[in-house]
Order: sequence, then structure tokens, then C-alpha cells
Amino acid sequence: MSTGGGTRAIVAAFFANLGIAVAKFIGFIVTGSASMLAESIHSVADTGNQGLLLLGGKRSRKDPDELHQFGYGRERYFWAFVVALVLFSMGAMFAMYEGVSKIRHPHELDNVAVALSILGVSVLLEAYSFHTAWKEASHVRGTAKLSTYIRRAREPELPVVLLEDTGALIGLTFAFVAVVIASVTDNPVWDGVGTLSIGILLAIIAVILAVEMKSLLIGESATPENYRAIADAIVDSPDVDQLIHLRTQHLGPDELLVGAKVQFRTDLRIDELAAAIDAVEHRVRLVVPIARPFYVEPDIFRAATGDAIQHTDDYGDNR
Repeated sequence: MSTGGGTRAIVAAFFANLGIAVAKFIGFIVTGSASMLAESIHSVADTGNQGLLLLGGKRSRKDPDELHQFGYGRERYFWAFVVALVLFSMGAMFAMYEGVSKIRHPHELDNVAVALSILGVSVLLEAYSFHTAWKEASHVRGTAKLSTYIRRAREPELPVVLLEDTGALIGLTFAFVAVVIASVTDNPVWDGVGTLSIGILLAIIAVILAVEMKSLLIGESATPENYRAIADAIVDSPDVDQLIHLRTQHLGPDELLVGAKVQFRTDLRIDELAAAIDAVEHRVRLVVPIARPFYVEPDIFRAATGDAIQHTDDYGDNR
């Protein structure tokens, strides 16, 4: 899902935003609306962002080498972080600048009907993009709310597209309302207000994206569900006495580094211990296939440290 579903959502968003950007630029040229210009730049930024996400997906599939022995999976996180920076700089800052400029120096609007028509078409295209991303995300988010899914997702593409499309739909609403009010009141200052509102909205979304992608870049643990599944698989292995501690980190959305300190039965010979370790790895990968690479350290629990994992309630998300 995180590869195929994410790619489908990105491609849908790319073509939708490309078409929207062209339409909005035409609308800006015809009407001179600052809101339309801000939305045009916003759509250009979104189109470029989808290209960056596709680039990250392609580069993340490079084979491991001597310098990057765990592979390039985090390329997807890096380029998603760049998307947040582009959205803030090219989208939010430009829109806020234009908004303040048009409030100070209003410009009369022409052909309002054309602007509203283009905004209406843009809403339909953006809604299609959002629906595609939402449908793909539904395969993994379950019953989780959008905010919870975005906070806990380990694949960056769908949360980025969902946030971008949500912001775009709200921004289009701001632009539509601003143009209507400016036309009805014959006061073009409202067009500048709408543009400024779009800029502030984009800045908020960019900051949310940057915070989430920064956390993924630093390295997040397994999801609570996968963490529990791994711990249970280890504890339930017949040759395991107890799980002393467990550490996990995503090397990419589809690859999870797992390190476990485990107390095995003390009567095992060296060859039996090696077989028991292999059996633990096999059991874990049956329930969490992305758990690779996997390192198991046999040890003896020392009560003074108190670090053994004994109950399911002790498992949790590190976030």
C-alpha cells in the first residue's frame, strides 16, 4: 500500500493540480484577482511537490551500498520534508506578501463570473484528488481520524497529499468567498484579505508537515500495533523465557530495524540457541514482514535494572 497506493494518490494529485494551476493563471490574467494569483502559485507549488514525492519514492528504492548500508528508504522522508519547505516558502510567503500588498493597494476585479467558474472547476478537481488519497489511506488508517492517521503514519506520501488537498479545498473556499464579497461590496480590499488568509492557511499546513516529517527523518519507532505484535511473537516463542527489552526504528516506510535483548532457556546448547534465535526472527516476520534487519542479543535478565518487558500494557508508541 505505502508504495502503490501512495503513488496512485500522488499521480492523481499531480495532474489535478497541474490542470488547476493552468486554469487559475488564466483566471488571474482575465480578472486581475490577487486571490486567484495566490491560488495559482499554490497550485504550481503543489504540482512541484507531487514531483518531489515521486522523486523520493524512486530514489528510496536504490540498493544499499557501502556508504548507506541500511539502504535509502529515508529518501521518502527527506523529500517530503522538502515539500513542506516549498509549501511554506513558495506558497505561504508569496500569498501573504500578495495579500498585504493588495490590501494596501487594492485593484478592481474584472470578469468575476470567470473567476468564480474557474474556482468551481478547481474545487471539483481538488475534491477528486482528495477522494483518491482518502480512498488509498482508508486501506491502512482503519477507523482512525484524519488527524490521528497523519500523526501516526510512517509513510509520508498520503499524509502529505491529504494535508495539501485539505488546504487547497479550504483555500479555494477562501478565494471564492473573497471574490464574491469584493464584487458585492465593490471593495477589492476583500480580495487581499482572502489572499492573506490563504497564505496563513498554507503556513499552518507547512509547519504541521515539517514537524511530522522531521520526526520521521529523525527516526520513529514501530507503530503501537506492530510493536505489540513483535513483542508478543518473541515472548510466545517456546525457547524464550522473557523479553528483556525491545527497540525499533523505521529505516523507511517499508523497512523496520528491530533490536531485541532476549533471555532464552538456560539449558540450550549453542546450536540450539542459534536455532531458537532463527525461530524468533521467523515468528516476528510472519506477523510484521517489514521487520528487517533484525538483531537478537541473548542475555540474562537482571532484576536490578527492571527493564524487562513482561506485560502487553508495557508496550507502546515512543512518540
